[in-house]
Amino acid sequence: MMMKKYSIEIKWAALFSVMSLVWMFLEKMIGLHDVYIDKHMYYTNLIAIPAILIYVFALLEKKKKFYNGNMNFGQAFVSGTIISVIVSVLSPLVQTITSLGITPDYFKNAIKYAVENKLMGQAEADAFFNLNNYIIQGLYGAIIMGIITTAIVGFFVKTKESNIVK
Repeated sequence: MMMKKYSIEIKWAALFSVMSLVWMFLEKMIGLHDVYIDKHMYYTNLIAIPAILIYVFALLEKKKKFYNGNMNFGQAFVSGTIISVIVSVLSPLVQTITSLGITPDYFKNAIKYAVENKLMGQAEADAFFNLNNYIIQGLYGAIIMGIITTAIVGFFVKTKESNIVK
């Protein structure tokens, strides 16, 4: 019963994770993890576009299929937060697949770029660009950015008060 209640959130969290892997694959193929690593810090932020769209579609589906078209902000916020928690739980697996399978040289390339361009010292770059640190960043980032996205998207997706049957 519990799984059915949250099946929409589980589905969209899984889709978010798959989208993240596809995005990393595309970044790798374009060269943002090696040849154009100097541009990575700018273009990687474009992932916000599909990420926000996933939250929009997820909350719209929850509104339509679970709440019969009438969803208040609190319901939207809870649903989006559940998605964020599931994405966070999946993020270590996503980061491990990304780091070991999709782009195994990314950390080495990022360290080299950061040190050569005097963005960080060697020790600082080594401490920042590694799988363990990225897993921790992913855990916290998924929750924080997910909740912020949920709050914004929930505001727009919620049913206008006059349409909600009390």
